[in-house]
Amino acid sequence: MTKARDIASAIPAPSTVSSAELGFLDGVTSAIQTQVDAKTAKATLTTKGDVYAATAASTPARLAVGANDTVLTADSAEATGLKWATPSAGGMTLISTTTLTGASVTLSSIPQTYNNLQLIIRNHRPASDAYIRARFNSVTTSTYYSLDFMSYGITNSLSGYEDNFMDFCRQSTTDNSTNSNMYVINLYDYKNTVAYKMGDNRFYKEGSNGTDLNSGYTILLFANNEAISSIILSNSTGDFTSGTALLYGVK
Repeated sequence: MTKARDIASAIPAPSTVSSAELGFLDGVTSAIQTQVDAKTAKATLTTKGDVYAATAASTPARLAVGANDTVLTADSAEATGLKWATPSAGGMTLISTTTLTGASVTLSSIPQTYNNLQLIIRNHRPASDAYIRARFNSVTTSTYYSLDFMSYGITNSLSGYEDNFMDFCRQSTTDNSTNSNMYVINLYDYKNTVAYKMGDNRFYKEGSNGTDLNSGYTILLFANNEAISSIILSNSTGDFTSGTALLYGVK
């Protein structure tokens, strides 16, 4: 007899081992204990959603299920190298919210941990007709370039500027009697230190006569190799009456 099933079918069966027990050995090709030791115990997982995760080579462990809407994320500081974490919504993180007031406001200590920046300025209203502008890192030299594409009514125009401020649509001033204005400004690769910084601005605003709705697009260039760590916002003339600046980091 060469197989366990042959022994199991013997009549009578061995008195100390049942035929059913011998049947379990059918097909065994190596030491049973070795095969058993190589198995991961199902009892390691105790709760719905638990997952196996190794703490070392050949050392499986239980990683408990995370909270609703969290995602599994690699983290070398954890025993298993994994953790459950809240995902960043849309890859954007709100860095700061600043009220536009006085002669200027500064968005300082900008983290250098993102790929790009997005600055949303809404409800901008100047104390007198003016356009909004910025300086990066307090740089005052003429290293700011902008090219405006603007539409007002059925008229379109194109104008370029070089200045010691970054102008966000210099072609027309914003009426000081309305705050229905908005700018969405993107600054790309803002933390690199080997190349100039590029950006763009999409906007709509009330023209200086209070009736024309101007909208358009501005190409921006900061001809400087510094990483952008602060942004100073001001008007071409006068103070801010109202407005909010929301700065986002974009992954």
